Amino acid sequence: MTSGPCAPVAPETLARWAERRESMAFLSGLAAAVVEDSRVRPGELVAGHGPNQTGGTLIRPGGRDCYPAFWIRDFAMSLDSGLITPEEAIHALLLTARLQAPRDRSLRSGSFIPRGAIADHITFGGEPIFYPGTLDDVEAQGQPFGYYPSLDDHFYFVEMAWHAVVVCGREDLLCASVAGVPLLERLALAFAVPQVDPASGLVVCDESHRGVSFGFTDTIVHTGKLLFCSLLRYRAAVRMADLLARAGDRSAAEAYAGIAATISSGIPGTFAHRGGLLAASTGLSAQPDVWGSAFAVAIGALAEPAATRVVDALNQALVSDTIAWKGNIRHVPVDGDFSTSTAWERVVDRQPRNRYQNGAYWGTPVGWVCEAVARTAPAVAERLALDYVGDLREGDYRQGLTYGAPWECMHPGGDHRQNAVYMCSVTAPLGAFRRLGWVAS
Repeated sequence: MTSGPCAPVAPETLARWAERRESMAFLSGLAAAVVEDSRVRPGELVAGHGPNQTGGTLIRPGGRDCYPAFWIRDFAMSLDSGLITPEEAIHALLLTARLQAPRDRSLRSGSFIPRGAIADHITFGGEPIFYPGTLDDVEAQGQPFGYYPSLDDHFYFVEMAWHAVVVCGREDLLCASVAGVPLLERLALAFAVPQVDPASGLVVCDESHRGVSFGFTDTIVHTGKLLFCSLLRYRAAVRMADLLARAGDRSAAEAYAGIAATISSGIPGTFAHRGGLLAASTGLSAQPDVWGSAFAVAIGALAEPAATRVVDALNQALVSDTIAWKGNIRHVPVDGDFSTSTAWERVVDRQPRNRYQNGAYWGTPVGWVCEAVARTAPAVAERLALDYVGDLREGDYRQGLTYGAPWECMHPGGDHRQNAVYMCSVTAPLGAFRRLGWVAS
């Protein structure tokens, strides 16, 4: 048999590559259409909300009537797709920076916005809303969605800045001030808002002083040490180290690099869960977290052998059919649910099992799972990606108003579908597939 670099490629392999190439081209086109339909240009309204008075184009979380405001995390999670222009990225960054909380503020709901906090979302009129649960009601925001504002957005703010400086090539922003406050100072202030365990550097909260760990589980009550938010803090520390090194502040860069190393070393032991996945938290709702486990591997937060343990667990879950349906991914494996009535231990709005964040299947994390599993089982990762794209093709919203893919989430029970034309369901996977080298530049 011929071997070596000039060995012929098997026909079935060529066919698989061709299928993947065509599927990635379809996904790229669909994602570009969704991002375009998510744009809100100055003066435009969406579903009666607006007009956009922020001075630049905003990108909301989806098309049609989807979430008529600017959400920080959805935008930041879509940057790797390559579909957002430098002008849009910089406008979003400076808008978010300008609306950073200038001082401590107590709310009538009993919640508390600390100085330096970053908004959960921003209205088209330029009003920062720091909590989920309301679109634009400034006075009603807060509990039961947390004592503190959503914790993850502070680290997505850093990600937005890193993208603007490094990917968009705007190193001048390292010396820029926003409303009289240096951008680097604003980043440091935001980074310091979420409370952490001093020894491990992991983000923590208790039930009375809670903050949302990750916006895609903002209806779930997580307490103790928080996996996903800690992973975001790890990546933000890496980004801050890079930004400060570029700014010439070697001492501060080394300090942030040390924070990242401390977080990385503490994750495996803190969040170890039977079966090999990582737990979402150490307090309430400490179920095995598929999204967080995959994300930990994808961003390089786990050293060996911890990374391989997680990869093996994800691969086994895919083979066992406990985390995926039509290529979409559940938060908790079906055999890891807290009970027969709920996937997570504590849910804010009592949503039923297998709906929304309590057991439905989502497109957003598919790319992270593929990135992780491709390390040891590339064929399994590729099959997951093709199944995911196949479902998008079947339900492609461009076929008419009776179609809605990409959906925010879905479930086979009752053929449940929620929130059509949802951006992160295609932009986040596309970014991951680009990193895997599956998408042509």
